[in-house]
This record gives sequence, structure tokens and C-alpha cells, in this order.
Amino acid sequence: MAYDKFNILNSTAVPLSIENVDTDQIIPARFLKATERVGFGDNLFRDWRYKNDDTPKTDFVLNNDTFSGKILVGGKNFGSGSSREHAAWAIYDYGFRCVVSSFFADIFRNNCLNVGVLPVQVSPEFLEQIFSAIEANPQTSLTVDLSNQKITLDATGDNESFEINPYKKENMINGFDDIDYLINIKEDIRTFSKNTPL
Repeated sequence: MAYDKFNILNSTAVPLSIENVDTDQIIPARFLKATERVGFGDNLFRDWRYKNDDTPKTDFVLNNDTFSGKILVGGKNFGSGSSREHAAWAIYDYGFRCVVSSFFADIFRNNCLNVGVLPVQVSPEFLEQIFSAIEANPQTSLTVDLSNQKITLDATGDNESFEINPYKKENMINGFDDIDYLINIKEDIRTFSKNTPL
């Protein structure tokens, strides 16, 4: 399944300044029954967003109209816990295209890259600077430049570089998942197979 191409994202951001956010908090286990990658956004952070009677918790950031955007800014150690890929699906389905943190769990990072969500790891100092800027002005915007691997706080111009696997970078720029990538190079594969003795 192809995903949105990602090159430069300029957006306001939603601040979730909580450390050690695990995948069960991102998408609780009871919502993992579906097999298609749609509808999970409705239950993103379900137990933090809603009370037992399904009414919204007004103090949770996703229920606060002050904040919006395609970038989720999370605390340190985002995506820890179980390896469920549904956590990345839920983030994508909700509308986020980038998650910023000072540390990601490896499996969560890879799951995000597989579905078109860019995990941007920054220094703790720059993360705190981003949180402070958003708190001071919820309309603060960030520019995430995947080609140049740079994230910029637009109001000040302060920026940091980030790392990404070159193969995953190419896929995100083209909007490919692993299958799309293989289909795109099928002629190269056929040529290699034809010219390579068994």
C-alpha cells in the first residue's frame, strides 16, 4: 500500500510532553482486532482521550482545539513497549505525518517508517525548545525537510539535523512501502535474474 509522499512538511504541532509513552497507550490492545489499516485513528490514545462513558477528557491535548497540525511532539522514549505496528497505523490514520521526540523505541521507529510517518529524533535541548515555543504560541510552526534531513523551528530559524536510514528515506520521498519499492525495480530484478547463473 502506497502512502503520501513526504519531502517537506510545514505544520503547526500538537505537544504531548509525556515521557515513556508506550504502544499500549498509543493504541490499547482491545482495538487491535481489525486487519485493515483504517479506523485506528479514532482510538489513538483512547484511554487518555476519553472517560469510561466515552465522553472526551477536556484536559487531554488531542481534545484541546488550541493545538492542531500534522506533527506530534512527544516526550523522551516514545513508542516503547510491545512491537504492535497498529500504534504507527493509529498515528497515521489520525492525521499525523511526523512524530518528534528525543528518543524512539527502535521497533516503533521502523513501524512508523513503514507506513509513512516520519520519526524525527532531536536532542533533549532542542525538544525542550520546541515544547516551550508551542506553549508560548500554539501557532508555532515547524518545517521538516526530509531531503536535507533537517527540522527547523520557523519562528527563530533554529534547526537540527536528524538521521534516517537511506532506504527508508527514499521510500518516504516516493511514497513507497516495501512492496511498492520492489514493484518499482521489477525490471532491474528481472534483468539481474536473467543475467545471473543459477
